[in-house]
Order: sequence, then C-alpha cells, then structure tokens
Amino acid sequence: MSSIPFLSRKQSESILANLLILLVCLFAMIPIATTVLISFKGERDIIRKPPIIFPCDTPTQSFDLSACRWATEGYERVIAARPSATSPLGFAITGRLIRTYIPNTLIYASVSSLLVVLLAGMSGYAFSRYRFRGHGALMTGILAITGVPLLTNLLALYQMGTTLRKANLPFYDDRFLIIFVYIGFYLPLSVWIAKGFFDAIPKELEDAALIDGCSPLGALLRIIMPLALPGMMAVFLLTFVNVWNEFIAGYLLVINNAHKPAMFGIYEFLGQNIINLQVLAAACIIIAAPMVILFLFTRRSFFRAMVEGAIKG
Repeated sequence: MSSIPFLSRKQSESILANLLILLVCLFAMIPIATTVLISFKGERDIIRKPPIIFPCDTPTQSFDLSACRWATEGYERVIAARPSATSPLGFAITGRLIRTYIPNTLIYASVSSLLVVLLAGMSGYAFSRYRFRGHGALMTGILAITGVPLLTNLLALYQMGTTLRKANLPFYDDRFLIIFVYIGFYLPLSVWIAKGFFDAIPKELEDAALIDGCSPLGALLRIIMPLALPGMMAVFLLTFVNVWNEFIAGYLLVINNAHKPAMFGIYEFLGQNIINLQVLAAACIIIAAPMVILFLFTRRSFFRAMVEGAIKG
C-alpha cells in the first residue's frame, strides 16, 4: 500500500489562508446578494413569513425554476419612465435619483477628483524633489489633518455656507462650496500618496532629461508624470469613490434639493418607501452600479498603483 503524501506546513498554511479569505468574501457578499435579490422581488414575496430566498416556490414544491416570480417593480419606480413625444426613445426618465441626484454626484466626484489629482501632483512633486525650511513640519501637519474627521468640521462649514449665502455673491453656489469641501478633505492624504510615488522615481532620470536639453517643466511632463501616472490614477479613484459614497456633508451643506448628491436620493427613498423594500433595494443597486463598473475597468491600474506604492514607497 502506497503511503498517503502529507501536505507541507507551507502548503497547509496557504490552503488555510485561502479558505479564510474565501469565507470572509462570502460573508461580505451576503448583504450585496440579499440587496440584489430583494430588488427583483415583488412586495408580497418580501413580506412573507417565514421569508424565502428565491421567489420560486409553489404549493407543492419549495423550488421550481419555471414558477419564479421575479419582478422589476422596484427599478420601474426608481427610474419612473413616462411616455414622451419629444424624446427619441419614446419615453423620458422622471425619477429624481437618476435625473438629478446621480448627475450631481457625478459632477462633484469628477471635478473634485481632477482638482485633487492636480493639486496633490504638484504638492507631492514639490515635497519629493525640494527641501526647504519647515519641510518636515509641514508634511507632519498635512498627515495630522488626515486624522481629523469631516464630521467634526461640519458645524464650521455650515456656518461658512450660511454666511456666503447671505452675502449674495453673484457667482456663489452651494455646488462650489461642496466641491471645495471635498477637495480640502481628501487632498492631504492624496499629497502623501503622490509624494510616495514621486519618491520612488529616481531623480537621475530627471537630471538626464535636463542634460539632454529638456526644461524642468518638460522633464516633469515627459519623464516624471508618465511614470507617476499609476499613482495619480490611484489618487483619482480613491477620491472619486469617497466623494460618491459621501452623505452627511452633501446633506447638510447643500440647501437646494436640486443640487443634492446621490446618497441623499437613498435617504429620500428611505423616507418614502420604508415598507417598499424592493424600491429601496433597487435604488441602492443603481447607485452602487457605477462604482462597480468603474472598479471593473480600472482594477488593474488601481492594484498596480497600490502594489507599486507599497514596494517602492
């Protein structure tokens, strides 16, 4: 009889680690899967007691694929499509979540992320390449600011917004205020991330470009920035996702409901559909879908940026 080979200790630890990761992923997916299932259920299947996972039961069978009662009522009420003679599609979307709140958040997240990338890139490059009086103290101060929660500053920011609205400035809008708040809150950490990537780029490459006739700006744009692009992509994605998921600042600092962000749409649906869970679940899926799509298309750049930052930084 041949002896049964035993796994080595390293192989056993690897298998155990993979099983633990799989278990954590499964637990993390439970709320997501539950939300997706609820969004495609009818109201009578949601409130059934005892609850059922799949609405595919019959009086004689606990599961029959041909008897599944999947419904799109939740999505229909969120989208709120209405016939329209002027629309090329023959219908118009009237749901405030898709028509108003998500476009607002898309503007806030895009503008804030682009400006954070620009400012963090310039600041990170300056901190990486130049040494000046107060360099260490300023970097420490920036790092300390990242530990201050946004919630603790909301009272002061609310007072600032109230004062600016009373000033009747011709160009002022709450959308400007919320974008500047997002920039100020997410910029400090982004400066540190950008500095780490610039530190990882050898200064000799820049010196060689200067010797070859490049100007300092040309060396930055042609040599340094392409190499730092993964880090800038990471800064953009982190800021974009954080702004997209932010609620409390957009709720308190933006007075006009027409300028509210997408998370306010969830809050509004929660108040109107506390017993219509399929509508609330559909709204959650619609808001989460853009972030899932963004992650799927940029995951390689994001992971590469994180790995390179960890190794080189």
